[in-house]
This record gives sequence, structure tokens and C-alpha cells, in this order.
Amino acid sequence: MASKIQQLQSKACQASQFLSKHGTTYYKQLLEQNKQHIVEPPTVEKCNELSKQLLYTRLASIPGRYESFWKEVDSVKHLWRNRKELKVEDAGIAALFGLECFAWYCAGEIVGRGFTFTGYYV
Repeated sequence: MASKIQQLQSKACQASQFLSKHGTTYYKQLLEQNKQHIVEPPTVEKCNELSKQLLYTRLASIPGRYESFWKEVDSVKHLWRNRKELKVEDAGIAALFGLECFAWYCAGEIVGRGFTFTGYYV
């Protein structure tokens, strides 16, 4: 166990040294590549204003999303009423979609537990 701790400490030390040497270079490069997204002047007030704009823009998009949701529900109802005319391809796509939803649910459950089954706690 002590050897594992020493290995972990040495890895952390190496990572710290790497970041101290290359961290500022990466930071400057990242800012340079994405300068079109930076709002001038970069102040706290501007950040607060942008966060409020994002929140209220998202809130304003809810009616459109609500309408789209009900259109999807209506199309599923129509498919269910006419299921005798349903093609095998459509049924396969629906089955794959259901399987994908279940897989995402399982992944969320595993991540939500914090990997306790392996003995690691996040």
C-alpha cells in the first residue's frame, strides 16, 4: 500500500511540474484560438450580463421546445394508431432508440453511484 501511495505522489509531482512548465503556454494558446468568443472588456459585470442573457434566452426558448415536444407526441400517436402499416425498418429504429435510452439510463446510474462497486469513491 505504501508503494502505491509513493507512486501516486510521484505521478502528482510529475503532473505539477508539467503544468508549471506548459500550463501558461496552453492557456495563452487556448485564448488565442478562441479570441472571437471573448467579449471585451472581460469584467465581472459583463460576465453577469451574459449569464443573465443566456438564462433568459433559454427561458424564451421553452415555448418552442414545448410545441416541438407535442408534435413528436402526436406523430408517435399517429404511428401507434397505424401500427399495422408499420415497416420493419421503423420498428427497428424505435427498438434501437429504446435500447439507447436504456443504455444512457444505466450509464447514469453507474456514474451516479460514484463507482462504489470498484472501491473508488468520487
